[in-house]
Amino acid sequence: MTVRTQEEIVTRIRALRAHRRDIFGFREEVLVEALDLDHARQLLGPGTPGGWTPRVDHETYARDYLRFAIGKIIDHRGNSASRSVDKLGELAWLLGRDDIVRAMDHTSYPMYGAPAVKAFADRFGWPFLDDLDSDDQRALARMADGQQCDPQGCQQGCAD
Repeated sequence: MTVRTQEEIVTRIRALRAHRRDIFGFREEVLVEALDLDHARQLLGPGTPGGWTPRVDHETYARDYLRFAIGKIIDHRGNSASRSVDKLGELAWLLGRDDIVRAMDHTSYPMYGAPAVKAFADRFGWPFLDDLDSDDQRALARMADGQQCDPQGCQQGCAD
């Protein structure tokens, strides 16, 4: 997979900041880790590298983060799931998959972002349900379809 150029990444970070599309900095966190030290310093200032660690293997990170995101969805962790959707979207962009970014942007955000995370996994061709037990598979499949996890009623909040 192709990773964006340093200049593209810097431009995207500046656009996120200018348009206030990343209030908590989750998207920027993914992008800054893809920068080399010189480019990171442009954005983070002279204190870099104190709070900065470069990441080289973005595909492995995306695969691992997908599993993390699925866990947050299944556990009904609203803030963590929202952060995961933001980060996965930036990882897709970083890996040159604008088609995935568009697909994620065109899904709604019910059920802790499950439809967007499924779009991410499906378009990369990565497992979405494979590593789960049958109960979690059924719950996640329902949530990815925009339904509450349990047809009998959810005790954890996805009916809210």
